[in-house]
Amino acid sequence: MAIRRILTIDNAADLAVLKQISKPVEGPVTDELRGLMDDMLETMYDAPGIGLAAVQIGDTRRVIAMDLGDGEPDGEAAEPAEGEEEARTPNPRFFVNPEIVWSSDELFAYEEGCLSVPEYFDSVERPARVRIKYMNYAGDTVEEEVEGLYAVCIQHEMDHLEGVLFIDHLSRLKRERAVAKVKKAARLAA
Repeated sequence: MAIRRILTIDNAADLAVLKQISKPVEGPVTDELRGLMDDMLETMYDAPGIGLAAVQIGDTRRVIAMDLGDGEPDGEAAEPAEGEEEARTPNPRFFVNPEIVWSSDELFAYEEGCLSVPEYFDSVERPARVRIKYMNYAGDTVEEEVEGLYAVCIQHEMDHLEGVLFIDHLSRLKRERAVAKVKKAARLAA
């Protein structure tokens, strides 16, 4: 496994890749594809984040890695101290050629962030529930209905596969503000 560089919107070449529509994976899930998924997961954990589309590391195949940490809390630890997050059991999920086959009319607003738009967060409204179909890490076809953070995250990552960033759902003013903030942070870090 290897940590890959995450493409960000402050770099014109990166942005050009991020705006591409990802191509379907042809054929079965192979060891090479599982290697990509392993790298994506390690990269996502290192960032840290909860979801990553392959295009965010420059691979334009329709692949997503996600871990919402929705396993059981580790051990019998006491409540976390203020400012600390509760340790969670990893629960990685992988999606090859994901598609939304149904979405609810009910909407859900959630404050989203993105590893390709570092340090910027804003509220985006999306369908509250979706039914998704995809191949998993083993290559099995899965269809399931999801809601809450899972629904938000999978829709956010699937947007990446279509060349759409979460800031594209915002007003032009907010989008411009996000881009300026990311560019300024990149200049200060250089």
